[in-house]
Amino acid sequence: MTHLIINSPLQPVNRDPPAVGSSCLPPASRVGVVSGCASLYPLSGIYATSLIGVNREGRMGGGGEYLKLFVDEASFYNRIVLGNLLPAAAWESLPHPLQTWLRNYIGGTFIYFLSGFLWCFYIYYLKRNVYVPKDEIPTRKAMILQIYVAMKAMPWYSALPTLSEYMVESGWTRCFSRISDVGWPAYIVYMSIYLALVEFGIYWMHRELHDIKPLYKYLHATHHIYNKQNTLSPFAGLAFHPLDGILQAVPHVMALLLVPTHFTTHMALVFLEAIWTANIHDCIHSNMWPVMGAGYHTIHHTTYRHNYGHYTIWVDWMFGTLQDPKDDGSKKVM
Repeated sequence: MTHLIINSPLQPVNRDPPAVGSSCLPPASRVGVVSGCASLYPLSGIYATSLIGVNREGRMGGGGEYLKLFVDEASFYNRIVLGNLLPAAAWESLPHPLQTWLRNYIGGTFIYFLSGFLWCFYIYYLKRNVYVPKDEIPTRKAMILQIYVAMKAMPWYSALPTLSEYMVESGWTRCFSRISDVGWPAYIVYMSIYLALVEFGIYWMHRELHDIKPLYKYLHATHHIYNKQNTLSPFAGLAFHPLDGILQAVPHVMALLLVPTHFTTHMALVFLEAIWTANIHDCIHSNMWPVMGAGYHTIHHTTYRHNYGHYTIWVDWMFGTLQDPKDDGSKKVM
């Protein structure tokens, strides 16, 4: 089996297999290993730009070939979305980053409306008076306003995943293209660290949007006009000032600079935010410890001083800002 040894950017790539019985330990000049030694030294370089010896002049040799995997994957997603929805003349001549932005905008809008309408249909129609009493169902006017605010912000929201993809394709992050490059054990470890960093980052970004008064007044207050159960709905999940929404998603991008991250998983998590935020604004306590569900987030919208976390309750617990829905005596349990 051929072993591919990853050298530093200025050195040629050694494609010869190691001698039988030799150690996988790379010399000091080498920064990582793919294939046979990947489980021992996955992506141990400073950045993914070190993968296979990145050639910053853009020639598709060494690292350029590896980075091309990201470009090809992004182009594949562009073709799936744009190729099936728009005539070729409308998008094929656009620069690659603009194609990516357009795909992100269409995809984000689709997920927002699909998740919002399906969830509203389920909890307000199929399960009417089961989870939400009739007199506490948000008015149509309130939901239309939330959609209006979210759609004004959507073009700007779409810029952040476009930027993160550009960073990945340029070799500025520690992303890897295939799980096989690092192995499943390392992938699970890396994603656990990634999610922990994202959780920690979103908690503090969200908390500072409350604690720093100008940030709250000019940015976050747009979202907090929805502060009662009869004004909160799944459509409120993305109803932010554009800069507010971007700031709260920035930890997803910053984590790419620190942790080796699977590119496809990162993109999936960014777009799943639309579904997650719809869920935590439905005012239904899911009672799935330690998940930071809607029961916790509804308290945040009413007290403004608790439950800043995103996926879990851990960071709020660590910093003393956790309030349990049971203590609040609130909401139906799903």
